[in-house]
Amino acid sequence: MGNVIKVDMADLKLCKSPDSITTLGLGSCVGIAIRDPVTKVGGLAHIMLPDSTQIRNTSNIAKFADTGITELVRIIVAAGGSRSRLVAKIAGGAQMFTFQNQKSEMIRVGERNVEATKAKLRQLRIPVLAEDTGLNYGRTVIFFPETGDFVIKSVGKPQKTI
Repeated sequence: MGNVIKVDMADLKLCKSPDSITTLGLGSCVGIAIRDPVTKVGGLAHIMLPDSTQIRNTSNIAKFADTGITELVRIIVAAGGSRSRLVAKIAGGAQMFTFQNQKSEMIRVGERNVEATKAKLRQLRIPVLAEDTGLNYGRTVIFFPETGDFVIKSVGKPQKTI
């Protein structure tokens, strides 16, 4: 049992076995766990928004699906992960609030985050092995690069591992 590394909102970090990595409070945000199952090097990104090209201040690349996932892959490969073996699991992207105009792009941020995350992973040819996304509740996740287990905790829900 190693250390638990904490990833803040709009943040990403590298993790090597036997350590684990966690992020709290995924509402409309998405947690993207990526690992190389052979070297057991992985990481976790906590993205807030789908697309950096739609925002003026893009200095925090971890904040966006398009730039955060690319950076996470870069640091995993730099730490010894093989680009061709990378696999992903994702969680979050909830619709946390209910409003009359459900079609508004601003309201659909969770759904848009999930769509952008999957699109970026497809573009990078990283398969999504499992996901726990959508619905209307927040999630806290813990990722174990050694086993690939992605543990999801939510208030009032049973803990699950994907």
